[in-house]
Amino acid sequence: MLAKVYSSSLLGIDAYTVEVEVDLARGLPRFNIVGLPDVAVKEARERVTSAIKNSQFDFPLRRITVNLAPADIKKEGSSLDLPIALGILKATGALKKDELPNYSILGELALDGSVRRINGALPIALKAKEEGGRSLILPEANAREAAVVREVDVFPVKSLTQAVQFLRGEISLSPYRCDLEEVLGETSTYEVDFSEVKGQEYVKRALEIAAAGAHNILMIGPPGAGKTMLARRLPTILPDLTLEEAIETTKLYSVAGLLGMNQPLIGARPFRSPHHTVSEAGLVGGGRVPRPGEISLSHNGVLFLDELSEFPRHVLESLRQPLEDGMITVSRTLTSVTYPARFMLVGAMNPCPCGYFGDARRECSCTPLEIQKHLNKISGPLLDRIDMHIQVAAVRKEDLLGKGVGESSLKIKERVNEARKIQLKRFQGAHLFSNAQMSHRDIEKFSLPQPEAKQLLRSAISELGLSARAYHRVLKISRTIADLEKEEKVLTSHISEALQYRCLDRELWRR
Repeated sequence: MLAKVYSSSLLGIDAYTVEVEVDLARGLPRFNIVGLPDVAVKEARERVTSAIKNSQFDFPLRRITVNLAPADIKKEGSSLDLPIALGILKATGALKKDELPNYSILGELALDGSVRRINGALPIALKAKEEGGRSLILPEANAREAAVVREVDVFPVKSLTQAVQFLRGEISLSPYRCDLEEVLGETSTYEVDFSEVKGQEYVKRALEIAAAGAHNILMIGPPGAGKTMLARRLPTILPDLTLEEAIETTKLYSVAGLLGMNQPLIGARPFRSPHHTVSEAGLVGGGRVPRPGEISLSHNGVLFLDELSEFPRHVLESLRQPLEDGMITVSRTLTSVTYPARFMLVGAMNPCPCGYFGDARRECSCTPLEIQKHLNKISGPLLDRIDMHIQVAAVRKEDLLGKGVGESSLKIKERVNEARKIQLKRFQGAHLFSNAQMSHRDIEKFSLPQPEAKQLLRSAISELGLSARAYHRVLKISRTIADLEKEEKVLTSHISEALQYRCLDRELWRR
C-alpha cells in the first residue's frame, strides 16, 4: 500500500513543500526513513511507533519505507512526525485516500500521541498561501502564529487521535482566526521611555538624528554616563513596524524558536545586546544546522554592542558585509542560507582602558599609547560604516537630582516619523529608504549644501583634518538634520551641528 501526505520543512527563513510518501510492503518488519533526514527526523521512527500504539491504533508489522521528497534537500527538525504517522495510518486503510490532499500537516509527536509545538509555523503558512491556500493542520500551540496569514485556514489539533477523527469527519474543527490589528497593538508597546533619562540632552538629540536617518552611531564616554540606558530606549523612537516588517521579523524569531507561546507576531522593533564574549557564529549565524545569529535577529531593529572595544576583532569584522548589503549568507557543505540583516548598529565604549579620558571629574591614568591602542581595536573599515560618533559626558549632579521630566519617546517619535516620510518621498523609485543608505552619487544629488554651508565645510576639512570619508558622513547627517527641520536645503546650521557628531575625526582623538 502506498500513501502520500503533504507537509513542509524550513530552509533558512523560508519554507518548502515536503511530500511524505509511505510504502507498506511484505517482508520482515522494518521502518526506514529516506530523503536526507537529519538525526531528529530519523528519531521520528521511535516517536511515531509509540504514538500510534498509545493512541489505540494498529501499527503495521511490515516493511515500512518513508520517503521525504524532494530527496536532495536535508530535512531538519521534528515537525514531520505527525504527517509520517498519518501517512502510515492512511496506508493501512485507517484513513480514506481522498482525505489528505487538501491539507499540509505538521507537528511533533509525544510518545502518548499528543502533538507538541514546532518552529517556523509562520513561514510555513506563508508558503501554503503562496501555493494556493492549502489548509494547515498543526499543533494547537502554533495556531495563533500561523493564523496571522488570513488567506490560509488553520486547524489546530492536540493529539494524533484528534487529527484522525477530524480527517475521518467524526468531529468538526473551526479554522482558527487571528485579529492582526489587535495582535499588533498588544506587541508594539515598550517598557522604557526617554522621559526616564535625566539630562544628556546632547546625546538624546544625537539619537533622534540617528533614528531619523537610520544612521549607525557610536557612543564614547566614561562608565556610568548612561550609554546603555540611552541605547535601550532607541527602539522607542524608531518608526513603528509596518505589517510587512513585522511578518519578516517574526519569521526570523519563529525559525530560531524564540517566539513566545502567546506572541503570534512581533510588533515592536527588536533590540539585541549580545555579550562581548559572543562567537562569530553566534553573531552572524551558523552552526551545524544554520540558524539566525544576533545580526539577523536585530533585523528591522537595533543591534547594541556594549563595550565595543572588548569584542574580538574578527567578530567585529564580520559586521562589515551585513552593514553594507543588509543581508548575511551562511554557507555550509550541503546548503547556503541567506538571512536578512538590515539593522541600526549602536556601539558603546570607554574612551580609554581606565575609562576616564576627557572626564572633567576624574583624571585619566592611561598613557597616550594605551589610549591609541584602545581606539585602534575598532578597524577603519568598520568605523567607515558608522556615521555618527559622539562623546557622552557623565550626568551632572543637578540633572540627576532634579525633578524635571524629559521629553517622552512619543513626541520624539513624531518628529522621526515626519523626517522618514520626507526621505521616502525623496527616494521614491531609487530603492532607498533612509539617508544612511545614500551612496556618493546620491549625496551629490540630494545633500549638496548651500554656498555658505559649503564654505564652513571646507574650513572644517582644513582645520579639523576631516577625511573624505568623514566629509560624506557629515553631508548625510546634515541632510537628516535638515529633514527633521523640514528644510529642503542643507544650511550652515545643519553642517555646523553635523560636525559635532564626528568626534573621532578630530585631531584630539587621532593624536
